[in-house]
Amino acid sequence: MNLVFEVPSASKAKLVALLEADPYGKPCFSRNGYKVKDGVQVSQDKEKCYVFMRATDEFAVYAREKLKGLVGADGKELAVESKPEVAAAISKVIEEEENNAEVGFGAIFG
Repeated sequence: MNLVFEVPSASKAKLVALLEADPYGKPCFSRNGYKVKDGVQVSQDKEKCYVFMRATDEFAVYAREKLKGLVGADGKELAVESKPEVAAAISKVIEEEENNAEVGFGAIFG
């Protein structure tokens, strides 16, 4: 399954710090893989950044719990799971980028 969370752009550094913490743990975001994109890059809200990841059901539970722990100074949750239509749009953009990269490598090595 594809998971997409959105975070205010002002909190992107906190998000990246959480994602990069404990890169050798089991489970961890580094082992699973993720992509962080600014809203402008994925044709969404420019005031937000988005984190995309492919996840098993087990990892999805872990990711949701860890991202719930990302809170601002006011105690409010910063990471919110995106609405299905936003998640689908971002997933499509990511998949197109990956396909274009594969085509490019094919041209180089083909």
